[in-house]
Amino acid sequence: MFIDSHCHLIFPELQAQLPKILAEMQAAQVDQAICICTTMEEFPGVAQLAADHPQLWATVGVHPDNEDVHEPDVAELLLAAQNPKVVAIGETGLDYYRLNGRRLDDMEWQRDRFRVHIRAARAAKKPLVIHTRSSALDTLRVLDEEGGEQVGGVFHCFTESAEIALAAIERGFYVSFSGILTFKNAQALRDVAQVLPLEKLLIETDSPYLAPVPYRGRLNSPAYVPYVAAALAELKGCSVEELAAQTSANCRRLFGLAHSA
Repeated sequence: MFIDSHCHLIFPELQAQLPKILAEMQAAQVDQAICICTTMEEFPGVAQLAADHPQLWATVGVHPDNEDVHEPDVAELLLAAQNPKVVAIGETGLDYYRLNGRRLDDMEWQRDRFRVHIRAARAAKKPLVIHTRSSALDTLRVLDEEGGEQVGGVFHCFTESAEIALAAIERGFYVSFSGILTFKNAQALRDVAQVLPLEKLLIETDSPYLAPVPYRGRLNSPAYVPYVAAALAELKGCSVEELAAQTSANCRRLFGLAHSA
């Protein structure tokens, strides 16, 4: 019924209780989840999770905020993307939220990394999982310069304006909403979700972070993605079942997912 399009089951706090999480997913009718890679060091573990469980899928990439980690080139990303359970390149993008005294000019290393990921996605013919924070205009600019519209992908855990969302959609990208949609102080984000076309939306948890209400402040899990679906369904004026069917179809279309066994 539901698909969690973005979670981090390789993170220690979730991996340590994986059997329980998978059982809770099944009970909550969360049929599939995409396990997102944030460093090349963790990629073998992410790939193994997907290999071991038919309902899990994987990505490969380096999160823009991660420093002092292995920096892959296009060839390394392409090799990893040959794994049949790897459905996307990322999590990649730009994040200027924590400059730590640096200027935007000092963040060229992030832009260079992002360009490598876009080039790998184009070569692999796989979509991109985009992270953008305090950097939306630069994110769109680099995508345009590198031909990111040729592969598309998703702007995950979306918190930007309607204008940015529509610009992403115009470039062939989907927009994914997380538990933030349920937060009391997120009315501006709910206003954005309300005006976007349902056929271009995904849902996610970004677990272990951003647990939705009523679990806010606790450890998040893919089993909680139905709460995101319920909030989005209310905004779109449809049933949760209709919302689940559409967002799952969107997710399968974007990532080429087979139905889980």
